Parts: sequence; C-alpha cells; structure tokens
Amino acid sequence: MDDLVVVSHLSPQAPGGAGAVYLGHLLVEPRRHAPGLADLTEAEAQRVGVWCTRAAGALREAGGAEHVYAAVIGDNVPHLHVHLLPRYPGTPHAYWWQRVDEWPDAPRGGQSEAAAMVERLRLHYSDETPPP
Repeated sequence: MDDLVVVSHLSPQAPGGAGAVYLGHLLVEPRRHAPGLADLTEAEAQRVGVWCTRAAGALREAGGAEHVYAAVIGDNVPHLHVHLLPRYPGTPHAYWWQRVDEWPDAPRGGQSEAAAMVERLRLHYSDETPPP
C-alpha cells in the first residue's frame, strides 16, 4: 500500500460474509474515490497495476495459489475495487473463475484466518521497493 492505493482482504464482516470469507480474496483500490478504471489518474492507474501485480505474486508465492483471477465488477458500489481471487491447487474445473469461492472445500476463515493470510502476504512484499 502507498499514498494512492490500498490493498485489503475481503472482510468476514462484509455483507454476505456471514463471518467467514474465501481466504485470499483481495481488493486493490485507489484511496481517492474513482468510480471505475477510466476515472483513475495516470499515477493511480500505474500504482493500481503495480499493486495488483505484487498482490497476485504474493498470493501465488506466499499464499499457495496456483492462479489468480482479477476482475472489476462495479455493479453495487460506485468505487473502483479490483478483486483478486486466488485459485488453489485441487480446485475442480467446475469451480474455476467466478465460482472459485463456491467450491465446498475452498479455504475459508473468519477474522483471525484472514489476518494471518494478510500477514503472510505482507511479509512477502514488505521488502520490495515502493512503486514510483
């Protein structure tokens, strides 16, 4: 994270979270309100891209993901959130992409499990040089 972008884990307290979330579901978003990708400044766009790349790499290298999906949906909240969804080894093909978090054996957890995941990911990219 930096002065333009925030990276966070989907909260177990979020609507529909029911106290447990798909572990590794990250959100990359500008600090400034921007409804969509086309509304970012050049600097914000660069930083969002850098942080999506770093977070996806951390999900693969420190989080155990074999693949990371990225999506901007923007139907419910008029603020840009790039969703990063990891696909973990063993996920059946029927649950790939938008159903990855529906797999009955998908890793889920509450606040403490999400916090532990965030700490593993943070340690992975904490030594990297900040983006330009």
